[in-house]
Amino acid sequence: VINAGKSQHNEDQACCEVVFVERRPSPGARLPSREAALNSLSHLLPHGLTSPSFLSLQGRKGFYFHYWALFDGHAGSGAAVMASKKLHLHICEQLRDLVDILQDPSPPPICLPHDMRACPTEQSQVPLTEDDGEVPNNAVPRFHLEKAVSHESLVIGAIENAFKLMDDQIERERASQRLPGGCCALAAIYLMGKFYVANAGDSRAIIIRNGEIIPMSREFTPETERQRLQFLAFLRPELLGKEFTHLEFPRRIQPKELGKKMLYRDQNMNGWAYKKIQEDDLKFPLIYGEGKKARVMATIGVTRGLGDHDLKVFSSNIHIKPFLSCFPEVRVYDLTQYEHCPDDVLVLGTDGLWDVTNDKEVAGVVMEVLTSYEPNDPCRYTMVAQELVVRSRGVLKERGWRLANDKLGSGDDISVFVIPL
Repeated sequence: VINAGKSQHNEDQACCEVVFVERRPSPGARLPSREAALNSLSHLLPHGLTSPSFLSLQGRKGFYFHYWALFDGHAGSGAAVMASKKLHLHICEQLRDLVDILQDPSPPPICLPHDMRACPTEQSQVPLTEDDGEVPNNAVPRFHLEKAVSHESLVIGAIENAFKLMDDQIERERASQRLPGGCCALAAIYLMGKFYVANAGDSRAIIIRNGEIIPMSREFTPETERQRLQFLAFLRPELLGKEFTHLEFPRRIQPKELGKKMLYRDQNMNGWAYKKIQEDDLKFPLIYGEGKKARVMATIGVTRGLGDHDLKVFSSNIHIKPFLSCFPEVRVYDLTQYEHCPDDVLVLGTDGLWDVTNDKEVAGVVMEVLTSYEPNDPCRYTMVAQELVVRSRGVLKERGWRLANDKLGSGDDISVFVIPL
């Protein structure tokens, strides 16, 4: 269910797809036409996908993944619209090299061959010769320790790279496609029995299993990422344009307080300490405000997402993008480890939901609505999503949109996916 129906221009976007990942052809192989490819996929798309994860369609080897994503735009919907149409294609492209590897139970090769000849991984087992450089004998073994890399971490890496490529595409096409602003992105990929939940921004995902709440993401805000932002500003003070300080203080410092001792914390500190106030400390703090009002350089309230390549501090030439990361945090949930009943769900929601409704309240609505429908009724999950949206936006009264407890409803766009496990 998308949008709470309050805004003229919805900056939330959503996408739900089943995507076939085809093995990359070996050099010289003939590619099927686009029409043939689409025809061979058509039987995958109806309801009740029960075929195995790995399949060979008319001789085309690959697997499919299920995909759901929410994009919460800011300063326009352009980046959110583009990401909703393209991110899953970038993920698909990144997974193409892994078709054979993920099917093979043995550990992934450290290095892939250019062609079908022997892979250079064999060479990594060969001891270093004297020609390989001046290496003292006792140092040789250190160069042969190989890290074990899991299949799961390969999928995570593919998703992380896809987010970066999506961000690069928005940057390249922002002028021609008129893509001002940016968007938070939350994506859930179901692949080979596991959910990969990737979050860049302040949307949130939780699993509700047997009434228990399992967080599948955390919000990235100026407060949660304070130390990362401060550390970057400490290493590269030129990014602050001589206008900001990387230090944090409990409040703005007045010029008359020069020489006094005041509480502060830097990029290494979780606690607070006192320092003597100097001229530099009078600059505007890199992170200002708290809670939903916290801002990076007094401008933006989220620290990860896609886009925002042209974002600058108001009436200045200071770019904010260096402090914003397009990389998601990916959490994994293995469905094969648990027995799931029809009431176990994954809930994805933009911050419009979570600003006014906490995890426990969401779980309460989920259980309340699901029990009022037959377990095999397919619309029961849609009704949960709809109820979550309606309760979070509230009811229009004389004093604005109000929740059941008479507090203000969410003023933001609200988007929710409820996915049965």
